[in-house]
Amino acid sequence: MEILNRKARFDYFIEEEIECGIVLKGTEIKSIRNGSCNIKDSYAVIKKNEVYLLNAFIATYQEGNLFNHEERRTRKLLLHKVEIKRLKNKIELQGYTLIPLKIYLKNGRAKVLLGLCKGKKTFDKRESIKDKDLKRESQRAIKKSY
Repeated sequence: MEILNRKARFDYFIEEEIECGIVLKGTEIKSIRNGSCNIKDSYAVIKKNEVYLLNAFIATYQEGNLFNHEERRTRKLLLHKVEIKRLKNKIELQGYTLIPLKIYLKNGRAKVLLGLCKGKKTFDKRESIKDKDLKRESQRAIKKSY
């Protein structure tokens, strides 16, 4: 199961992608396996040399009675210290942001693909819309020729 953040590629220039683990409770991993998760408005921050994922929505698990989790709680991301220091320097000095691009399962464990991003201006967004339209038109033309 793969949960994508499609808005991230439209709103940001993605400079680098980093795969990291995420600390979850039992009912959270079951909800992710069901696909009831949303990372559209989420982002990551570095506090006390640890990375945290904020505002990620993981729906409560239907069969998880008393032990259910809070839907929008702060979740810790797992990275090496060297990677965290490098990211911290880029965020502080160069004005980057950490945005989750997707959550997926790898060997039974949930992973988060973090993007080191810079925000797009409105004219950049218009340009990406034009590029998308041109690609769509060319695909239609190719399809009609067959």
